[in-house]
Amino acid sequence: MAITTGSHILVFPYPAQGHMLALLDLTHELATRGLVITILVTPKNVLSLTTLLSAHPKTITTLVLPLPSHPAIPSGVENTKDLPGDGFKAMMVALGDLYNPVLDWFHNNPNPPVAIVSDMFLGWTYHLASQLDIRHYTFSVTGAFSLSVIFSLWRYQPKRRDQENENEMILLPKIPNSPEYPWWKLSIIYRSYVQGDPASEFLKDGLCNNMASWGIIVNSFTELEQVYVDHLKEEVGHDRVFAVGPILPAGNKTTERGGSSLSNNVLSWLDTCEENTVVYICFGSQAVLTNELMEVIAMGLEKSHVRFIWAVKEPTVGHVAKKYSKIPDGFEDRVAGRGLVLRGWAPQVAILGHASVGVFLTHCGWNSIMEGVEAEVIMLTWPMTADQHMNATVLHELQLGIKFSAGMEIIPDPDELAKLFNKSVSQETQVERKRAKEFSTAAKEAIGENGSSRKELDRLVANLSY
Repeated sequence: MAITTGSHILVFPYPAQGHMLALLDLTHELATRGLVITILVTPKNVLSLTTLLSAHPKTITTLVLPLPSHPAIPSGVENTKDLPGDGFKAMMVALGDLYNPVLDWFHNNPNPPVAIVSDMFLGWTYHLASQLDIRHYTFSVTGAFSLSVIFSLWRYQPKRRDQENENEMILLPKIPNSPEYPWWKLSIIYRSYVQGDPASEFLKDGLCNNMASWGIIVNSFTELEQVYVDHLKEEVGHDRVFAVGPILPAGNKTTERGGSSLSNNVLSWLDTCEENTVVYICFGSQAVLTNELMEVIAMGLEKSHVRFIWAVKEPTVGHVAKKYSKIPDGFEDRVAGRGLVLRGWAPQVAILGHASVGVFLTHCGWNSIMEGVEAEVIMLTWPMTADQHMNATVLHELQLGIKFSAGMEIIPDPDELAKLFNKSVSQETQVERKRAKEFSTAAKEAIGENGSSRKELDRLVANLSY
């Protein structure tokens, strides 16, 4: 039942596909519960809101502001999927220049918002909310464990003893289970921080602001990450940490999410495959693999003889096209009938939800993990950067994932990859498959009637509304 409140909320997503989709799906849930919402976007991202706006024509409106210029952002680019590798940080800095335009909009609005819900990469909005004397909520696109690691890094600032050793282990003793990681696996924003540098200080301030937010919204569920949700509450000193996941697309958006004309053909092909026999391979909306990595994955698939769907991201700004994303010559002909290669976007939620797909080779982006958990698939982990190494830890701890590789620099052996592909669809993974079923059931129950995440969502709405 919808909760009628009428409270006006400003929602501000960060313009990266992995960030926007989850927050927009959350916005749908908030609107369904009676909140009046304004979504702040730049002009070229308005199209992403089409389905959402049509579903809530009376309660969701847009605030469209031009993206401020930045030397690292090419003209016309407004989404990080089209930026070079360092584009995330440049976009975070550029968006900070929207402070005054948003402030002006607030002052000229006859019914200004009572709260701001912004992406964790837009921590500067905390100062905006403070100036306007309204509540600020941080939306975390990563899970409770990874967010705990981010908070621990910026709060306690661990350092390397040997500045040249990228493999030096960094212990994070304040977090349950005292995780440790080699330096190179930690957040690039943290590793590249330079004290006194204006951009670095801006990014640090924003991420630290998240800890001071009135509330923190996490796309996870307590049955998956209870100990880390509790830890976050201890870290921030209050109970306004809302685990509302898994946040998934509503209704028939499972085949539309991101836009696709391929869905019917892909799903028809999957209908011809036996249950749990297909491996789905996708490295998310940001990662573009080198040709060398493409070659070893292709060889591993070819040697393994498993059925597969491989979603390949095309090179974008900053990539030398000849060095990235090349499918080896003749590969598609040699695997015809037992494998599909999809270039660009793939209907991931629909693919993972198909009974024939039993395994997901993933870069461990948190949205992908949430989708994989809900879909009851075993996950082969190949984290690349950002929070992905921490997300993989959660899968390994819970026996939901099997280590496949890590990072762009490690070149796996194709024969070993073939063995892992074969193992993943065999009876050798009975433990992981049982765990996948248990947590899939828990995820469905969490977002179902009287589930933990449903209750957390209602608690969030009540908190936003007073």
